[in-house]
Amino acid sequence: MTESFASSTLSPALRQAAHGVTVPEDPWPGFARRERRHRRTRLIRATVAAAIGAVLVGVQTNVVPLPGWAPGIAVAAAPAALLDGPPRGSLAGDQSWLDTLRARIGTDPTMSTDTPLGGWNPDGIWKIGDRDRIRLLYGSDQPGHRVALVAVPLRLGLLTKQALVWYTGPAGAGAQQMRYAGHSEGVDDPVMTLMQSSPDQDGFAVVVGPVGSTVTISGDPRYTARGTLEYQDIARADGSGIGLAALPTAPLRNEPVVRVSRGDRVLFQGGLGGGPYAAIDPTGPEMDALLAAARRGARNAPLEDAALRRFIETALLDSHLPAAGTTVRLRWSGSEQGQAAALLTVQPAGGGIIAYAMHGDDRTGWRTDLRLLLPADGADQRPIGWRIRADDSTRTPTDQVRIVAPPDAARITVTAGGAPPATVTLDASHAGTTRVPPDQPASLTAYAADGSVLGTTPLPPVEADMSGLPGDSPATRVTS
Repeated sequence: MTESFASSTLSPALRQAAHGVTVPEDPWPGFARRERRHRRTRLIRATVAAAIGAVLVGVQTNVVPLPGWAPGIAVAAAPAALLDGPPRGSLAGDQSWLDTLRARIGTDPTMSTDTPLGGWNPDGIWKIGDRDRIRLLYGSDQPGHRVALVAVPLRLGLLTKQALVWYTGPAGAGAQQMRYAGHSEGVDDPVMTLMQSSPDQDGFAVVVGPVGSTVTISGDPRYTARGTLEYQDIARADGSGIGLAALPTAPLRNEPVVRVSRGDRVLFQGGLGGGPYAAIDPTGPEMDALLAAARRGARNAPLEDAALRRFIETALLDSHLPAAGTTVRLRWSGSEQGQAAALLTVQPAGGGIIAYAMHGDDRTGWRTDLRLLLPADGADQRPIGWRIRADDSTRTPTDQVRIVAPPDAARITVTAGGAPPATVTLDASHAGTTRVPPDQPASLTAYAADGSVLGTTPLPPVEADMSGLPGDSPATRVTS
C-alpha cells in the first residue's frame, strides 16, 4: 500500500518536471553550416588575395601597365639641383622640337643601336612613365653639333626613377636626327658632363651645373715658377650654370678638368673623360733621353731602368706634363719596405718643380708617397720629407718620416710642435729617418757646412685624395 501510494503520487510530479526540462538540439547541423560559411569566406579572401597578387606581380613586371601619372616609389635620389631648374639653352622654347623628341624616346630604335629606350635601359625592364613629363633640361647648338640633356621618368611597376639622358646630332638637327650619347640614372650629383672628340673632326665639351653656378673647363695645366698651379680656362658660358668648350682633333694631350662652383663652394671637380688622349711611350726616344738626364749627378743606391721608367711615366701622367720639354732629376733612390724607392723632381720649361716620392714593384704594385709643387727658385737647396705609410691595405700614415737632404747639406734638423730642433742622422744616400706624430706639423731645415741655412721646407700632410693635380690643394704645394 505504501509503495503503490508513493508511486501514484510521484509519477505526475516527475512527468511534469520532465516536461519542464529543455533538451538541446543536435549541435552537428549548426556546426556544419558555420563551417561552410567560413570556408566560403576563406575561399573568397584567398581568391581576392591571389588576384591582387597577380595584379601586383603584373604591375611590377610591367605586364599590367599603370598610367604614367600613377604614384610610385622612388628607388634612387634624383639630381634635384638640375631637375628643379628651368630649361636652358636656345632650344628651351622650341616646343615643337621637344614634342617630336618626346614621341621618339623609347619608341624609335634609331635613337640607339642598343635598345629602343636609347641605350640607358640595357635590360629592357624599365619603361617610360608619363611621357608628358619628359623634360628638356638643356638644349643648344655646339660647334658642329646639337646637344640636348633630357630628364626621362622611368617606371618598373610601382618603382620609379629618373634618367638624365644626353642626345646629340649635327648642328641644327631636327629631333628625328638626334641620337643617344650618354646618361645618368638617379645620381644625386649636381653636374652633368658630356665630351665628344675623334681623330677626324674637332670635338666639344658641355657641362650643365645648377642655375647660378660658375663652370670652368680647363685645358693643359701650367705650373708657375712661383710654385702655383694655374689652369687655362677654355670654357665659354651658355647661360647660367652652363659651360661649353671647343676641343681640337683627338688625341688630346690631357683630359680636360671641370670645376663647378658657387661662390667659394666647389660643387664638382673632376675629369671629363671621353678621350682619346695621347699616350706616353715608356720606351720611346723621349723617355730614353729623360732617363739618361735623370741619372746625371745621382749618387745614390742603384735603381733599375725599369723602375725608374715606371716612376717617371707615373709622374708625367699624374702631372699632365709631356715628356718633351720636361726636365726630370733623380734626387734619391733606395729601398722602401723591401721595394725600389725614389724621390724625383719634374719641371716643365720655365715652371715650378714637382717632387714625387714613390716605391713599389711589379708584384705588389707601385705607390705614390708624395706629390709636392715647389717654387723653382731655391728648390735644389730644400730638404724634402714625407711620411711613411703602413705596409698594408690601409696605408695608414705612421710617425716615421723619411727626409732627403739637398746635395750641399751638411746637417738636417726637424722642428715639430714646440720642441727644439732635432738633428736627423743622414746615411750614405744623404737621406735619413725621424719620428713625428702623424697629427703634428713639422718643418725641415738644411744647413751648409759653415752653419748657414740652405733651405727650409714644411713636412706636408698625407694626401687623403690624389684625384687632383699636384698644387691643387695645400697638402701638395709650397709657395714660400
